[in-house]
This record gives sequence, C-alpha cells and structure tokens, in this order.
Amino acid sequence: MTRGLPTATPPVHAFAVAFQPDDSRVQHMRRITRASLRHWKLASVTAEALLVVSELVTNAVQHGDGTVQLLVEHRVCELRIEVTDNGPEMPVLREAGDDDERGRGLLLVDAFAEKWGTTGDGRTVWCSLALPSDAAS
Repeated sequence: MTRGLPTATPPVHAFAVAFQPDDSRVQHMRRITRASLRHWKLASVTAEALLVVSELVTNAVQHGDGTVQLLVEHRVCELRIEVTDNGPEMPVLREAGDDDERGRGLLLVDAFAEKWGTTGDGRTVWCSLALPSDAAS
C-alpha cells in the first residue's frame, strides 16, 4: 500500500460521480463503470475494475460518512479508480476468517491492483490497474 495520490499523466478519459450513500448505489456505480470502459475500449480490465469499484464503493457506503465520490480515469498506462467519503476512520487491510462474511474488500483490491493507497486523512482510497500497451489511447 502507498499513501497519498502519486503524480501521474493526465487522463485520456475520465468520469466522476458524487452520490449519497445507499447500498443500491454500488450496482449503479458498476453499471456506469462498465459502460465507460466499454466506450473507452478497455474490456481487458473490466472484470477487475468492476470488482474494485464494488469493494471500494461498498466500503464507503457502509463505513463512510456523507457524500461518496467515485472517480475513474483512463490514463496512458493505467486505469485509476478513486473513492472518497467523509468517514472518520482510516481504511484497514485485514485478513478475514474463513467464516467471515465481510472484511475482504481491501484484500481483494490489494490482489488485483498494481498499486493502491489512501490519502493521509484516509478519506480517499485509490488504486491503479495496469493496462495492456494497446489500450494507450
């Protein structure tokens, strides 16, 4: 995990959505992300991106406070996903037990993302997924 938002090249494409926390918004954010990735011709990372969006948005809805924002950016060599909320607690990577029904969100993000981290205040969790070289534009 890395702290802060690393400097990166400007996005080729991007979208941002702000919404009030509600469990039904997770599915809505997945649909928006899927449609954008299809439009950007990034089918090769759709499954991983949808999983990350699901986990990060779910965490923000369940543990955050106030408005949630999803930002997805297609950069030259990466797909960058950020979720921001106003929750007071830092996100924690932890191991869930075999019988636990929750607690695997950041573990999954860690497994699929090339890199991930949080801002110093913990309000934004970001990750990047590597793109194949033919997805650069």
